[in-house]
Amino acid sequence: QVHLVESGGGEVQAGGSLNLSCVASGRGFSRYAMAWFRAAPGKDREFVAALRYSGNSTSYGDSVKGRFTISRDIAKNTVSLQMNSLKPEDTAVYYCAADLFGQGYGRYSYYEHWGQGTRVTVSA
Repeated sequence: QVHLVESGGGEVQAGGSLNLSCVASGRGFSRYAMAWFRAAPGKDREFVAALRYSGNSTSYGDSVKGRFTISRDIAKNTVSLQMNSLKPEDTAVYYCAADLFGQGYGRYSYYEHWGQGTRVTVSA
């Protein structure tokens, strides 16, 4: 079992940057694929980025490729999302998710554990 807590959200102007963090409590953090999803008002949950449970394989949603970077710090049980060149359409609640022995797929149904989310607002 793993418990996830996100932080780092806030309000930023278009073109700015934010770094989101997700701290996992519980055992076996390295056995989980970790991902970020986001949910904007009135829209379906959208895949943002994921890390496979082993190695450094990553995947990204098309709308964030080249602007966002996902990374993991095993020693700190933390996964981060560096977001650069933010756009108003990036405004959403961002959720951290974990999938035991996962491959880092972009479908939210694969992920068993979810955080409460952190809100990101990008103003024009």
